[in-house]
Amino acid sequence: MKLTKTFNIMKILKLSIFAFLFSVLSTPIFAQSADEVIAKYFTTIGGVEKLKPLKGIKMEMSVDAQGMEIPVEMVQLAGGKIYVKISLQGKEITQMASDGATIWSTNFMTMKAEKSDAEATANALLSNNDFPDALLDYKEKGYAAEFVGKETKEGTECFKLKLTKKPVTVNGVKMDDVSYYYFDTENYLPIVTETEIKEGPMKGQKSVSTMSDYQEVDGVYFPFSMNIGGQAMKISKITLNPTVAETAFAFPTE
Repeated sequence: MKLTKTFNIMKILKLSIFAFLFSVLSTPIFAQSADEVIAKYFTTIGGVEKLKPLKGIKMEMSVDAQGMEIPVEMVQLAGGKIYVKISLQGKEITQMASDGATIWSTNFMTMKAEKSDAEATANALLSNNDFPDALLDYKEKGYAAEFVGKETKEGTECFKLKLTKKPVTVNGVKMDDVSYYYFDTENYLPIVTETEIKEGPMKGQKSVSTMSDYQEVDGVYFPFSMNIGGQAMKISKITLNPTVAETAFAFPTE
């Protein structure tokens, strides 16, 4: 009887030790932290030492709009300066722009420049320090990143991260600004991002962007194929630290 009791205790101890070893050995394989995924992502695309000195990025691309290829030029500089210009029917139109303080766009009915309202401007200015990547030094920006788990996207197993930025204001109400990033588990490259649409007829639905065809430009990797909200974009050229006139971002005067 005593031997049987001892045997049972040893059996329980053996199973407990096995379970403990399994959990310990499995941790590096299955568990990740947000910081680990982000660090590996930056290493993959060239390293933070390449990203931090960047002052600007210029992208030349084409957008598929109902079967029609529209040339697009986008320039983004540190400090929130950005413009998106399209070429349509022989005309160059600034679709949207910001000088870091004023957000404006072209009204396609009147073809005149119009400033964004105070709420939209305040929300946009919250991202002024996100260049060249919102995840870079995210803690210093007051953001929070959380590892959610694994999920399959575009047929690829991914690490899912939740990024919470500073709250935005929608119709006078403060709301969390949350994005979800999906990094493929092999290369740690983001292939999908998701954000919730907060107003309009599609309120509550997800805005989904996909990225692929990563290519190297001066030591940094960028996606050359994107689909943003169902609109396909093909990048033909990326220029780092371009020379751009300040007037390109400023609200035009009559």
